[in-house]
Amino acid sequence: MAYISAEAHISTVSQFAQAIRANVARVIVGKDAVVDLLLVALLCEGHVLIEDVPGIGKTTLAKALARSLDCTFRRIQFTPDLLPSDITGVNVFNQRTGEFEFRPGPVMAQIVLADEINRAGPRTQSALLEAMQERQVTADGVTRPLPRPFLVLATQNPIELEGTFPLPEAQIDRFLMRLSLGYPDAAEERAILRRFRQEDPLETLQPVVSAEDVLAVGALCRRVFVHEVVEGYIVDLARASRNSAEVRLGISPRGTLALYRTSQALAAIHGRDYVIPDDVKALAAPVLAHRLIPATQSRLKGGSRDELIAAIVERIPVPVEENWSEG
Repeated sequence: MAYISAEAHISTVSQFAQAIRANVARVIVGKDAVVDLLLVALLCEGHVLIEDVPGIGKTTLAKALARSLDCTFRRIQFTPDLLPSDITGVNVFNQRTGEFEFRPGPVMAQIVLADEINRAGPRTQSALLEAMQERQVTADGVTRPLPRPFLVLATQNPIELEGTFPLPEAQIDRFLMRLSLGYPDAAEERAILRRFRQEDPLETLQPVVSAEDVLAVGALCRRVFVHEVVEGYIVDLARASRNSAEVRLGISPRGTLALYRTSQALAAIHGRDYVIPDDVKALAAPVLAHRLIPATQSRLKGGSRDELIAAIVERIPVPVEENWSEG
């Protein structure tokens, strides 16, 4: 795809999304909804936590998205012995020049796959937290900016807890979304067998958009109109989470803003220049659920965070308006 100018129309966003969606679909079968959410995160320059059982295709999906973008890509395999400098980089003494030289770590890339992120220790997780939040790394007292776009795709297995370090709530809140893929149905699984019968299509996947396209399209998303009634709906959802007896800590203003911006991006990739309540509802669970801290009583009942968000969405009346595209 050619470079997209800042003056391009909002319909360009849906064309951009379709190009990536079709490319990823050469590898990933039947996960268009998940791919759309990844595109929303990409356009909002937010990070994604992909949480599911082994063998579902978390790493393959992350690689397919990264290869569809003409961006620098690095993978970090998180282990308990991984050090912060293994991520950020280290200064090495050059005997020839007699000076220290900085050797950048794998986080100094545009797309970073943090595989099994919960297997790293707290110090290493903290080093990644600065990169995710501030989009910079600090090594030996020197701060260096990260390239744009910068996207962390982290994976973790929610079932196997031995030898893991649970992510702190502060770091979980830095993820724009938490996603899961789920098992394919019978038809999709047969398609997977046939697609990978002779070769891995991931090996031949080529970029379809550039880093400049990503930034330009992201700027277009921020022009999407949000009616004041829809704004009120977003705020009502956040406030309801703070007043729920089943929630110990509700959605922060960071979460409210995340829901607002992702709703703009989702509307744009669907070809609309205005947000409707269905955009907000579709994003409530992936954007908000991981930010909640359930109350003790709710945990004892065994309710999940997704169920808590679903209950809150069910309680809040959906605003009705004849035309959401008009102010």
